Amino acid sequence: MNDPRITSYALGELEGPTCEAFERELAASDDLQKHLNETINLAKALGTLPMPNEQLENRDALLEQCAKNQSRSRKRNILRLVMPISLAAAASLVAVAVLNQAERPESASLAVSAPAEKSANEIARHAPPSPVMGPPPRAAAPVEAPLSVAAATAAPQHLSRTRQVEQPVDVRAAPVAGNVEIAEASQIRDFTGSWRAGRGTGTGVARAAADFEGFIHYGSPIAVVSGADANIRTRSDEWNTEGYNAIRENAFLDAKQNPLSTFSIDVDTASYANVRRFLRDGTLPPTGAIRTEELLNYFPYNDPQPKDAAPFSVNLEVATAPWDAERLLVRIGLKGKEIPASERAPANLVFLVDVSGSMEMPNKLPLLKRSLRALVENLSDRDRVALVVYAGSSGLVLPSTPGTRKQDILAALDNLQAGGGTHGSEGIKLAYETARENFLKEGSNRVILCTDGDFNVGVTSQSELQKLIERERASGVFLSVLGFGTGNVKDSTMELLADKGNGNYAYIDTPNEGRKVLVEQMGSTLFTIAKDVKIQVEFNPARVAAYRLIGYENRLLAKEDFNDDTKDAGEIGAGHTVTALYEIIPVGKKIPGGPSVDPLKYQLPVPVVSGSAAPVSDDLLTVKLRFKQPDGDKSQLLEVALPSPESVSSFEQASSDFRFAAAVAAFGMKLRSSPNAGNITWDDMLRIGRQALGDDPGSYRAEFLTLIEAAKKLALEPKADHDKSPTQP
Repeated sequence: MNDPRITSYALGELEGPTCEAFERELAASDDLQKHLNETINLAKALGTLPMPNEQLENRDALLEQCAKNQSRSRKRNILRLVMPISLAAAASLVAVAVLNQAERPESASLAVSAPAEKSANEIARHAPPSPVMGPPPRAAAPVEAPLSVAAATAAPQHLSRTRQVEQPVDVRAAPVAGNVEIAEASQIRDFTGSWRAGRGTGTGVARAAADFEGFIHYGSPIAVVSGADANIRTRSDEWNTEGYNAIRENAFLDAKQNPLSTFSIDVDTASYANVRRFLRDGTLPPTGAIRTEELLNYFPYNDPQPKDAAPFSVNLEVATAPWDAERLLVRIGLKGKEIPASERAPANLVFLVDVSGSMEMPNKLPLLKRSLRALVENLSDRDRVALVVYAGSSGLVLPSTPGTRKQDILAALDNLQAGGGTHGSEGIKLAYETARENFLKEGSNRVILCTDGDFNVGVTSQSELQKLIERERASGVFLSVLGFGTGNVKDSTMELLADKGNGNYAYIDTPNEGRKVLVEQMGSTLFTIAKDVKIQVEFNPARVAAYRLIGYENRLLAKEDFNDDTKDAGEIGAGHTVTALYEIIPVGKKIPGGPSVDPLKYQLPVPVVSGSAAPVSDDLLTVKLRFKQPDGDKSQLLEVALPSPESVSSFEQASSDFRFAAAVAAFGMKLRSSPNAGNITWDDMLRIGRQALGDDPGSYRAEFLTLIEAAKKLALEPKADHDKSPTQP
């Protein structure tokens, strides 16, 4: 019977109405059941045949037969399948392919693979066992492939056998080490990163019996152990290599002893999307992943456009804090000048794409290509795009190409495939070189690095990568970083590169996020209107006892850095909004923790001569900003004072932007278990957020409410159930 659905069904590739229709036919046809079982039995039989290295002619004969029945593209896929696995397992899979006469898409490179665009949960479900024929077959031939380089660095030493896979593999058809059976697909915890037993999402730990566990991960080893290796680890911490910098939350500072607060602005949004990813996966994020300023700056605010020649407006507002009515909250809002698409300068863009083996997961390279496609389709004819890739080595896939040739650019993106190590430093050098060769004096010149940040070849240390980026940025080419994926996200490295490269860092977890960053906010992402933007706030000790900057912990500067034009700081793009919040303890209120400095021995109070004292200012604080033009070296100064109000507005009287920003800040503090969150509850945040939705284009604020709900649910669960997130600080 020449029915291509038989093999497709046996491999779990039929889905939806096609699968349901086939199962109805299967139940009514003894002949169809017979041929289906013959297909499975043949695959089983061939999978158990010995095929030592000296019998390569057997393999060649099978491939010869395959060539007679399949297209050349299908043959090439079979060849790709044979190479990384044992010959016995290959024979089994080739035989199944031979029985299927139908033409298949060239992208289906593994007969046992689920399509690359499927989600992890869809892959885990992959096709239920048929009630007619029982569960799908399991190949029992041992895998004799040596431990791979990737496995050696990622897997515990007690995992005795591994093999590399080129696509997500259905565990039911995967060869295993030894004579143990692999678990049913329904018992896989997950393929995504965090171990959540019994929830369908987690690390990919599978259980067949008490003496067996296996690990499955995209682009990494399939490793299986037997009962002799009893010390198997079951938490994702052993497999998850995501990296986050430790964050020590800002404390209250005495305004008399520390009247100045100085920091670099930040327009990154990666932390928000990353936190969203954790919460949607049913896991509380590690504290190092929660950068409150990036949560705040994820959202647009309705601050007015600048009225003069300044590239941004400065807006100040004060009200009581929602978590402590005796404290004040000050919002500093910057609004970058918006530039209509018809007036913006042309762009010289170089896509620097990580195509290493770690990038082949569906939420990495496939999502990356989809996101960049959206950007390309919205470029003007004056823009230019080049494409550089890096893995074990680097190469120029597409020379700088005008925007009029979009199809050429899109075709180059579509042809990208993952494989190899991650020689990131060489790719960065080549990308900058390409951008310099096509430099637009009156345009925007930018490298867009797309990666999971897992550099493991060449220059890999953060300090050396930082030096490399600092040298390259002097050319006038800026660097933006887009992070992708789970399990090995090097957040700390990607944030550093964007910071030192005069660019911004975003994390892309969904196609919608890719469109938001690269289409809706293309101007702010790609076109810088001010660089090295620094803020210095001077607090009036007659009005302010103490203050605390919420977030920006890794953006703090020394007070002397404010006037030093050699000090690097943040950049603002066209239309960007930047928000910073200060929590203030008014004079007369107790400072948390009491005095932080012992009384001074030699600095005695200076006696006040009658009539010589300066009048006490009514200002609460003064905000000073320094910035440079995108192509300038000398900074300009802006200064705005915030008068101390006669009566401070209650929180409920504040603007919707103020109240929403306060809810986001409280959310970040609560996730970090901050003592500064006071007694505010998740329900308080939900109430504030609902009342402060205001104008919500894109429904980003509404989505935020769903994250509060998710965090509330997880926070109320027993701690042992949700502490399986990565252990980095």
